[in-house]
Amino acid sequence: MPLPLAITAPLSFVPIIAIETVVRRVFARVIETHPGLFDRLADHAAKRYAFLPSDLPIGFLVEPAVPRISVHRKASAPASDALMEGELVLLLALLEGRIDGDAVFFSRDLTVSGDMEAMLALRNALDDCEIDLPRDLADMSGPLAPLVRRAAEQIRERALARVSKEEAPRWN
Repeated sequence: MPLPLAITAPLSFVPIIAIETVVRRVFARVIETHPGLFDRLADHAAKRYAFLPSDLPIGFLVEPAVPRISVHRKASAPASDALMEGELVLLLALLEGRIDGDAVFFSRDLTVSGDMEAMLALRNALDDCEIDLPRDLADMSGPLAPLVRRAAEQIRERALARVSKEEAPRWN
């Protein structure tokens, strides 16, 4: 389920620093909530992981050893050791462990290239963390926390329902 143009088009014009500021705050919250997130990476912690949402004009680079995330226009994306491409909804669902990564990969809704061993190590690390983005966003929202959590949960559930009904990975 690609994101609507009304959401994606403005990202072509918003300064990267504005997007990156928000993304870094959310990333910092996830790291704070899950301090052992990158522990299972071992030798792969020094690798650079790129995530390119196919429905956005931007991409993300995660450097676990630092830990740091950066946002880049796709045309000027930096080099990475491992790369994952797919719709944002799929990438976020994988982050939270809400869909089967193997099924999405084999259905070709997700593309992985580069150091496959590093990407598998990251996937295993994420599987153990039980990340819940609506909860983490709500925790950052002060008095608006209940509203933010409810809205984020509804968005997630609607997006995942569409993925499972309309775009369920098929083997043939």
